[in-house]
Amino acid sequence: MSSKVVALIPARLESSRLPRKALVDICGLPMIVHVLKRCQRAKSLDEVIVATDNAEIRDAVEKAGGRVIMTRSDHQTGSDRIAEAASKLDCSIVVNIQGDEALVKPEHVDAAVRGLQADPEAGIALLVNPFKKYQSPSDIKVVLDERGYVMYLSRADIPSGARTPQPPMLKAYHVVPFRKAFLLEYAAWPKGALEQIEFNEYLRILEKGRRIRAVHVDSSAVSVDTAADLEFVRGEMAKDALFAEYR
Repeated sequence: MSSKVVALIPARLESSRLPRKALVDICGLPMIVHVLKRCQRAKSLDEVIVATDNAEIRDAVEKAGGRVIMTRSDHQTGSDRIAEAASKLDCSIVVNIQGDEALVKPEHVDAAVRGLQADPEAGIALLVNPFKKYQSPSDIKVVLDERGYVMYLSRADIPSGARTPQPPMLKAYHVVPFRKAFLLEYAAWPKGALEQIEFNEYLRILEKGRRIRAVHVDSSAVSVDTAADLEFVRGEMAKDALFAEYR
């Protein structure tokens, strides 16, 4: 197997909370193109590819000079979509970067890849960053063990503030490198019970007793899930130094 590191950006057009999310305009470019251009600046990546089932997304990415792998339309998670695309690639690490991470930083992608490469016990790593927005079910919160592995992920506030008011929290930042062999193994597992309750695909891994390495970064990046998120990102993008390089 090649030692290549490839980023795959899963993208679909349907979105219940923000219609046609992948193609919404942010300062003159579709959101998916922002993610593509920013990931292409990561030093750890040999290639960046968008995985989609939608011709409009394909056309927008190809117009911006990007590569697309078309996938089936029946995937329920981004991980399942990138697993199909990854099965066609010769590489050792596949980085799942969500198509709504419009402010993703190349150095954070590099940090995630280094974190996985440094840990032979882990088949997957996950970026986490400090977070203080309480009662925000669109954000995935994370708790870790003493060795820096993920113990649990939830849309609820964890750790609980029932006895300790406003405890410090960590949020999942959806830059997720997999060893390719582990990605294909994981994607073949049926959904777990907790995954179906929380609507978070990485719980499938924890339910199997497998480890997820957490990699800490300090980030204000926001996944664009709502109209309010979109307006925030538009404001941040307008003054973003990286955007000035590729606009």
